[in-house]
Amino acid sequence: MKTISHLLACTLLASASTAFAHGNESHATAPTAAASRPAPPVQMDWGIAGDARQATRSIDLNMGDDMRFSPAHFTVKKGETLRLRVLNQGQVMHEVVLGTKATLAQHAQMMLKYPGMEHDEPNMAHVAPQKSEDLVWHFNRAGSFDFACLIPGHYQAGMTGTFTVTE
Repeated sequence: MKTISHLLACTLLASASTAFAHGNESHATAPTAAASRPAPPVQMDWGIAGDARQATRSIDLNMGDDMRFSPAHFTVKKGETLRLRVLNQGQVMHEVVLGTKATLAQHAQMMLKYPGMEHDEPNMAHVAPQKSEDLVWHFNRAGSFDFACLIPGHYQAGMTGTFTVTE
């Protein structure tokens, strides 16, 4: 019985580490039949995935090896869909994840525990050095929110920013 429990635990750990590998490559994977159907967007406290055709404006969000974002703050109007052009001007992998202080802190702790974790969600962009990616978000909830690079060590070095959604 102990062997079966051990095998089950190893299988779960192996599948979790495969599903959450966070390497230096892009999050893109070859589509499967199930993966080719887009999942419906999930409403978050800070908004919902946006449709690029509905974007009313773009903002360049620069990331660098100084562990800072520029700008470190931006403002949008409630109901606005924004294209964030996320530019990695550094020599190492960076990412931006939209969220709240609590969700980002929790995710950052998980990233420290599982540094190879891979994730591909609409509220994040994982960008290789000297590359860019677009993150399109519909800001349908007013308030003050946060964004951060959650690659281990980057968040802890202060690679964070804020955004405000006004009424």
